[in-house]
Amino acid sequence: MAGKGTPATALLVKQKITHKLHAYEHDPRHESYGGEAAEILGLDPARVFKTLVAEVDGKLTVGVVPVTGSLDLKALAAAVGGKKARMADATAAQRATGYVRGGISPLGQRSRLPVVIDSSVSQYDTVHCSAGRRGLEMELAPEDLIRLTNATVAPIAAA
Repeated sequence: MAGKGTPATALLVKQKITHKLHAYEHDPRHESYGGEAAEILGLDPARVFKTLVAEVDGKLTVGVVPVTGSLDLKALAAAVGGKKARMADATAAQRATGYVRGGISPLGQRSRLPVVIDSSVSQYDTVHCSAGRRGLEMELAPEDLIRLTNATVAPIAAA
């Protein structure tokens, strides 16, 4: 499995996006997928972003926030013009994105879902997020992540 690409990595290559892949051995006992990546790869956790799927007014929506915080569901709803948000069912998230929990990438999802990325993304030259598999992170410029996901950038992370 380690040498196989993912829809996210295929998109990066197809779009000729400068990026780096960082692989590590995922420990299924670890409580935080993003926290585990930051810890094992020796990364600043504020630069490692997790991809979360929520339902905003019944419509699946992706929130991308630093692993150091959590997703502010009210802020996510407001960012997409909605009223009410809740975390999506894991099965629905996996079905819509084509990725497994803990390996959901904001790129290369099966269904094109609205994406909102926390505004803290803009303070870094590069950020890390799942490349579409547990144990595989991609590093790329925030502006490339924003452009490829057609994301809205808004303050959606809670401490």
